[in-house]
Amino acid sequence: MESLKRTPLYEEHKVLKARMVPFGGWEMPVQYTNLIQEHTTVRTQVGLFDVSHMGEFLISGQNAKEFLNRVTTNDVSEMYDGRCQYTLMCYENGTVVDDLIISQLSSDKFLLVVNASNIDKDFEWLVSQNKEGVQLKNISSDMALLAIQGPQANKVVTQLFDQNFSDLKYYHFRIFDHQGSSVSISRTGYTGEDGYELMVPSDKAVEYWKAILNVGANFGIVPVGLGARDTLRLEAAYSLYGHEISDQINPLEARLAWVVKLDKGDFVGKDALLQQKKQGLKKQVVGFEMLDAGIARQDYSVFSSDQKIGIVTSGTHSPTLKKAIGLALVDIKFSKIGTEILIDIRNQKKNAVVVKTPFYKKP
Repeated sequence: MESLKRTPLYEEHKVLKARMVPFGGWEMPVQYTNLIQEHTTVRTQVGLFDVSHMGEFLISGQNAKEFLNRVTTNDVSEMYDGRCQYTLMCYENGTVVDDLIISQLSSDKFLLVVNASNIDKDFEWLVSQNKEGVQLKNISSDMALLAIQGPQANKVVTQLFDQNFSDLKYYHFRIFDHQGSSVSISRTGYTGEDGYELMVPSDKAVEYWKAILNVGANFGIVPVGLGARDTLRLEAAYSLYGHEISDQINPLEARLAWVVKLDKGDFVGKDALLQQKKQGLKKQVVGFEMLDAGIARQDYSVFSSDQKIGIVTSGTHSPTLKKAIGLALVDIKFSKIGTEILIDIRNQKKNAVVVKTPFYKKP
């Protein structure tokens, strides 16, 4: 068995007595104290996440923008320096290679942040698609990524860097020098709260991790593991690769049509997605909440009376809403809000209902 990779913060997690688990080929902290406490602190104060397992690629060259516009679904031609964009890479058949965030460093240089479990696959895919002769560089091991999320996040980064980030718009980033290091701060987030992502050289990860916890102590900061990261993103109904999107599920089925610009030029997967749109969807991802006791988990079957109509893609107990929620890929006929469905939880069919997403919206 291949040994698990570790982020530069592994020893810090051990010091904090985090429970470590395998995740996408990495050994990562699932929780430090307990999931509900970590989750609630992000919703009410502020939490710090080690997301250094994510992958980073640099794409450069005079045709970099054209290349990215052809291999992703969103419209890269609308980007400008300092802008981030959420997008997808698709296969020719329209299913998803990965979801990612692109940041424009300059008109011919872009940074891609991809999912940890897909780093090698994504890089190989981009290399195989490179008709434009761009330069591709995998810098994943050179960079560390820390996410500061929650209502107090702005106060933490403002105090940490002694500069105000409240004018940094959502899905924008800023690069600046700090104590001899080049630091990038973006404002994207994956929790449904306001938040910032700090990208620093990996040899500076421990220094910044400690500094954030130190400054953040004034604002009630706690380190947060993957457990609460998942419950937070699920309450916000964000897609997770391998769950709501995959090489089996396309963006239209996943309700991600808003990042698929079918009216832009040609891109990989466009024909298949146009065809799918014309024919009409056969299945779609929906939000549901349990009416009966029980928590639906990934891969549990969804029924309407005795007919199997789909599968749960993600499910949990929501610490904020104090009820069991989830996302499921179901037959389109059962995707309407208010539709009652059944979920097979350990050989018992339990009642659930299709509801509007996101489950949680920040006040």
